[in-house]
Amino acid sequence: MTGFGGILGIIILIADIWAIINVFGSGASTGAKLLWTILILVLPVVGLIIWLFAGPRGARA
Repeated sequence: MTGFGGILGIIILIADIWAIINVFGSGASTGAKLLWTILILVLPVVGLIIWLFAGPRGARA
């Protein structure tokens, strides 16, 4: 079971990094970007889920 926990941790880390990159690429204000980043870092799984559903939508090309 230890291997599964490690893999799950890596997946969560990658998802959080992806979310933080999207936060910085969004059109949100600097303060909002900072708050979203802190939320994602403090609550990795919950912050990521909240960002996916409630985060500002950036302009898609």
